Amino acid sequence: MITPTRGCLSIVEVSGIASEGTPPSQRPDRSPREVSAVTEIPEHLLNRSKARRSEASGDSTSDNAPAVATPAASAAPAKSKEAPAPKAVVQDPAYVVAAKTRKKIPFWAMTTLALLPAWAMLYLIALKPAEKVVAGPLSIGAATYGSCAGCHGADGAGGAGRVLYQGEVMKTFPHIEDMLNFVYTGSQQYVAAGIKEYGNLKREGGAHAPLSYNGNPMPMQGEKAGGALTEAEILSVVCHVRYTTSGADPASEEWMSEYETWCSPESEIFKALETGTSSFDSIEKDFAMLAEKPGAVGTEPRASIAK
Repeated sequence: MITPTRGCLSIVEVSGIASEGTPPSQRPDRSPREVSAVTEIPEHLLNRSKARRSEASGDSTSDNAPAVATPAASAAPAKSKEAPAPKAVVQDPAYVVAAKTRKKIPFWAMTTLALLPAWAMLYLIALKPAEKVVAGPLSIGAATYGSCAGCHGADGAGGAGRVLYQGEVMKTFPHIEDMLNFVYTGSQQYVAAGIKEYGNLKREGGAHAPLSYNGNPMPMQGEKAGGALTEAEILSVVCHVRYTTSGADPASEEWMSEYETWCSPESEIFKALETGTSSFDSIEKDFAMLAEKPGAVGTEPRASIAK
């Protein structure tokens, strides 16, 4: 038996083989070997050979001839890599767009807004009526007494200096002129002048002598005596001690006249001392016209006024 490989040469090599259209009577005789070779040719090879002859001659293939697909034709074209689809743009809601586009508050405005509560508080404080400050010797004397508190105590309870509260000052100095002179000159000036007692010589328990309180002197306060206070400041601190610290009642019959003359806000003597139109050395003459005539004060140590 002839193999299919050898049978592939049959159509070309076998001479005298007629085409399929030749009648059997005109076909040459074939040997059994030749017939076997023809019948052994695979049909698909015959069809391929026929198709190639038709292509060479320009004839189209018959309808019954199956089309032979070439590898190139049968192969599907390579699928090109598709570009990723663009992402859909999500539109912001209207309120987000409004928030992004509206004008922002500048940074300096935030500082201003933060200070508004403080400004409002200051404004309310400014609207409150100012407390009435009592002008005159008492208000000035309260501030001046701060330099005296170190010895006499903030409330006049005493310490290095004598006790001033609970009426003690009024017992020692029933006349304000004597107290003004003692405070201005100081106790050492009294000792130097040979004055052994000062103030009320009839004081209950005895009159006070210079340096009699623990040996501590009363420092001079007047400018001429070497101190630092003006005459108006000395009058103001003496008024404060008498009517605030010691507790004398300016409305009482005993002290009303003295208060009006020396320590009230309307005191002519205090105003004259402030302006320099009068002094401790001239008060007695300058205000002799007053109903309650002032006694001599002086800037040198002197004996007490006799009562």
